[in-house]
Amino acid sequence: MQNPKLKSEEVISTIEKLLMRITERFPDSGLSKVCEDLLELSKESDRTIQWISKPNYIIRLLVALFLSILAIVLVYSVIHIDFEVGRFGLAEFVQSSEAALNEIVLIGAGVVFLVSFEARRKRKRVITATNKLRCFAHIIDSHQLTKDPDRVSKIYTVTQNSPKQSLDEYELGRYLDYCSEMLALVGKIGFLYVQDFNDPQANNAVNDLEVLTTAMARKIWQKIMILRIDKQ
Repeated sequence: MQNPKLKSEEVISTIEKLLMRITERFPDSGLSKVCEDLLELSKESDRTIQWISKPNYIIRLLVALFLSILAIVLVYSVIHIDFEVGRFGLAEFVQSSEAALNEIVLIGAGVVFLVSFEARRKRKRVITATNKLRCFAHIIDSHQLTKDPDRVSKIYTVTQNSPKQSLDEYELGRYLDYCSEMLALVGKIGFLYVQDFNDPQANNAVNDLEVLTTAMARKIWQKIMILRIDKQ
């Protein structure tokens, strides 16, 4: 049995359907515009995901070529070292060993830098894309901040600076539900970035995004539960 995988095209299709649902119920609303932007971002992320999943053979070839040249130079240098027993005393041995150790450390650091170059490029791309998704999550959350379930109750009193609200109880519930769905989809897009890219720092960035969207969705569902309790 193959490992199950989340498909990017399925996430895009879900966002498209959600956009149609929001537009039909709340035409020309700010929430529909946010969902439209999220759809564009999901299509952009699909291209980013393909770029992350594909190995960069040019970089790998250049790194392999450089390491091969370095290995040849090192072997050539070792072969042509002139070891004269009479001239190579303890002091010279210690001094040569210290210099060789320093060079080995520097060469090792350079090798690690070159070998990890491709992974670091992909990691930077994932973190940048995840930060963009985090911004979208805050935008979605800002659209539901003034959607107070208490405002549909009969005992609610409006003040001069109270936010305007034209939604009835059912519409308010749907609006909040759409916000929670969008937050869930933001988390799904983030997971797609690391589904085939096992990098600790990239995974941490995506996990932080998931924690953020889950916490925001939990606050929204608290409002939805208040609406349902009032309805009973």
